Amino acid sequence: MIGTLFRSDDVPVEDRFEYWRELTHQAIAPSHISSEHAGDFWAEQRMMELGPVYVWPTSLLPARFVRTEKLVRQCDPETYHLTLVLGGGLGLDHVGRTDFYGPRDLWVTDSSRPYDVHPSPADGQRAIAGVGVDFPKALMPMPPDRMLPLLGRRLSGREGTGALLTGFLAGLDQQAESLRPSDATRLGTVVVDLVAAWFAQVLEAESALSPETRHRTLIARIRAFIRDNLHDPELTPPVVAAAHHISLSYLHRLFQEDARGETVAAWIRTQRLEGARRDLANPALRDTPIRAIAARWGLLRAADFTRSFRQAYGLSPREYRMRGVE
Repeated sequence: MIGTLFRSDDVPVEDRFEYWRELTHQAIAPSHISSEHAGDFWAEQRMMELGPVYVWPTSLLPARFVRTEKLVRQCDPETYHLTLVLGGGLGLDHVGRTDFYGPRDLWVTDSSRPYDVHPSPADGQRAIAGVGVDFPKALMPMPPDRMLPLLGRRLSGREGTGALLTGFLAGLDQQAESLRPSDATRLGTVVVDLVAAWFAQVLEAESALSPETRHRTLIARIRAFIRDNLHDPELTPPVVAAAHHISLSYLHRLFQEDARGETVAAWIRTQRLEGARRDLANPALRDTPIRAIAARWGLLRAADFTRSFRQAYGLSPREYRMRGVE
């Protein structure tokens, strides 16, 4: 067998969260770990030391990991961390990028930079499953400046080398009982080789794109980012530009050149209103207060919401809902 298996059910309830947190700190860069479920925590986690590589398949109730600037200064193991999400959802803030991740998504973080991993709003109560991988930066053949475009991004584990990596990481946990300790270092080498090949594939594919394709890809990524963050009332064009490491003027120019022709702010407003409209038409949400529906789409000012909704659809939110009930 490879690795140490932790089951929270084997630990007294009052000790579960602290015990699991200490176990996790053995593998990852120091961070502040908290959970709304700390009083009745549940987790299953296998800690696999594969030479210099740590792999830790985990299922747990939602928790938050925050690595601050102060923690970076106090201790930096000079590692990269890879997370593969297999179930549930998580959000990540890192190097100015914010995104949300679901099954078969992956992300990469740098221990030399702060990060905030947190449950996504839609999955705050659901168990999360995934695989964490931590390995020294020195094992990667590409320099840190080449790695920067990969950090904090939602990357796919559904095709190509990413799918091979995803399958291998998931299989490690499934086969852990039959693997021998003598296999550990060789398996760690395989993990590093697959990760390096996947990174190279992603970076080379992007560098091979034509300027027109890169332009369209960036627009698509920006629109996906906006859709994923409509719930945040602080979502504004400057926030969108900063998350994609571009200037505000360049963001506006991208939208002006796009065939849809809307401004950034107008597109954000349109998407929020359309989300609220769908919820108001949903019979399952009939008893949800209109102000709560507006708030879940980042529309906190009732008067502004009502005015904008009437301008867009010709009816007030209440009238629109009542028309669907009739």
